[in-house]
Amino acid sequence: QNPIEQEGTYPLPEAQLDRFLLHVNVGYPDAAAETEILRLTRTEAGNSTATAPPKLSQDTVFAARQEALALHMAPAVEQYMVQLVIATRTPQNYSQQLAGWIEYGGSPRATIALDRCARAHAWLHGRDFVSPDDVQAVCADVLRHRLILSFEAEANGITPDQVIQELLSLVPVG
Repeated sequence: QNPIEQEGTYPLPEAQLDRFLLHVNVGYPDAAAETEILRLTRTEAGNSTATAPPKLSQDTVFAARQEALALHMAPAVEQYMVQLVIATRTPQNYSQQLAGWIEYGGSPRATIALDRCARAHAWLHGRDFVSPDDVQAVCADVLRHRLILSFEAEANGITPDQVIQELLSLVPVG
């Protein structure tokens, strides 16, 4: 999808969007980050002897994936993930406002993606267990493109991120 120039592009159907692991919103960098980007690219361009960063081998990537999948996840954290996704399918059990916002909730792929991404988040932060904080950190990126909002929600300017924040506030942790 191309959000700026729509010519020649078409929105993907929901079933195809669900196959993407994440929908990450990447904004522009702040002034300090942009200054650092400028300096790094200037240094790289001026240094003809600069070496490329080391490449990751396939074995390294597979080993990292296995380590992330092997992290401990308490049954309560697992149930928290399941309940978050189920809440998108039965929002009336949590609030009438939420029920009015969600037309269709996340599929089982959403639960699988939440598990994988929460594990990766914990692993990247050097932990050997997955916490509810890891689930919450990746929840918006995992669910943002999987929720189909109602016409009423869209007409009122409600965004998927607002719905997800409401979910996180209503679904109890463990």
